[in-house]
Amino acid sequence: MPAIVLCGLLAAACGGGGSGDPGDQAESGASAKPHGYVEGAEEASEPQSRLVLADADGGKVGVLDLLSGDVTELDGGAAASGAITDGRFAYLPSGDRTRVIDSGVWTVDHGDHKHYYRAKIAEAGAIDGTVTGAWSDTKTTALARDDGTTVLLDREKLEDGEVAETGTVDGIAVPYEQHVVVAGSGGIVVRDRDGKDVADLDATCTDPRDAAVTTRGVVVGCADGAVLVDEDDDTFSGEQIAYPGSGPSESLGTFGQRPGSSVLAAAAGEDEVWVLDAGEGSWHRIETQAPVAAVAAVGEDVPVLVLTDDGVLHAYDPESGDQQASQELVDGDVRDGATIAVDTNRAYVNDVAAQQVHEVDYNDELRVARTLDVDVAPAHLTETGR
Repeated sequence: MPAIVLCGLLAAACGGGGSGDPGDQAESGASAKPHGYVEGAEEASEPQSRLVLADADGGKVGVLDLLSGDVTELDGGAAASGAITDGRFAYLPSGDRTRVIDSGVWTVDHGDHKHYYRAKIAEAGAIDGTVTGAWSDTKTTALARDDGTTVLLDREKLEDGEVAETGTVDGIAVPYEQHVVVAGSGGIVVRDRDGKDVADLDATCTDPRDAAVTTRGVVVGCADGAVLVDEDDDTFSGEQIAYPGSGPSESLGTFGQRPGSSVLAAAAGEDEVWVLDAGEGSWHRIETQAPVAAVAAVGEDVPVLVLTDDGVLHAYDPESGDQQASQELVDGDVRDGATIAVDTNRAYVNDVAAQQVHEVDYNDELRVARTLDVDVAPAHLTETGR
């Protein structure tokens, strides 16, 4: 596999802005900036969540602020075929190009505390290819494409509004612990930021097809199960988590998760959902009452959410597969592109025909907390800011 070419120094311990120690400020005579300062952004006391909505027909894009309810419309472009996020940026594939939208909201997690930011919504540019997955750290953004490659971008330049490619990798590449985990035909390896192999993991992954960053490490979805890549004291390891029995009846779709959660879920065919608990290293199967349109795992000891094509949202116990609640949500058949975006309190489901987004309290019997009217027919949806 070709080497990764990356630019820049490693991130400071408190990334995204000035240091928390005034003594570490630049020797320019400028006054010390507050801890967590980010130039051009406003720091807030709570998550600044937004939904990026894309119309599948006319190329219309809107950004819905979940705190104010306001929608910011962007200039039209080619019709989108999906919506993917790395937490701040939304990637809207269309044909052989993918549009990059800066949603202007993000969270910086320092372990014992978090910083929440908001800034202007902006068009950042575009990249070649159809993006199918996105992951980032303070230095690198990795965008998996449908041709089996991952393009790497300079994160700092991206945050300044410039799409600057730094390399291309065969397979899936995910930034993790100041390194990059690469899953390809040659197995799973860990590389440093200069593209040098630092660990060749003793774990096989047939046909890597998706990945997710969790609190337990990076999960790579494979034809025969998954591999969990973890790091401890600069040592990387890979744990294979095979499917029980004969596994899914069909190949799994894309993982759905609450950002960072160690529980993942994906559809397998029409009426089957598989749940991976990365903490326990186990898979569980859920049989649904109708064909699956969208799925998302919320977290440990919390139901898995499934939207079926009859417009009903279901909550299933992730281990037993028992249904715990249901809610008629979308009137009529659910269209392609249906999405369940999940954060720590709510789930959001796009309703294309009604031009609405349904906000659901999954901790309260799937109660509909709000129905948000939007000017964009939200064929595709992704949540940013978390």
